[in-house]
Amino acid sequence: QVQLVESGGGSVQAGRSLTLSCEATGTIFYIHLMGWYRQAPGKRRELVAAVADAGQTNYADSVKGRFTISRDNAEKKVYLQMNNLKSDDTANYYCNAVINAGAGPLEYWGRGTQVAVSA
Repeated sequence: QVQLVESGGGSVQAGRSLTLSCEATGTIFYIHLMGWYRQAPGKRRELVAAVADAGQTNYADSVKGRFTISRDNAEKKVYLQMNNLKSDDTANYYCNAVINAGAGPLEYWGRGTQVAVSA
């Protein structure tokens, strides 16, 4: 019954900003890793950013200095602040999390939210 629900996607001009949000719902005992992946048409899905339970972060080289990932453990949410967006950032963005819902840690995925950046 665990679900990841993304929001905040949309169309934006290059150079502008967007913030994506993801909320984990259902019976959750502990959230380990949270992150964001993206997949452009005809391309492989790639890791954008991830944040561990202790706050450690990792970013794809293409977004370093532009994107910031953060999490709110009390609200069971993860955010992706995207600044100075480029056309190459256009993709479907998926929330990802490793969650213990009572049967050990398992990986969950959101349905995705579309980000379209126009030049």
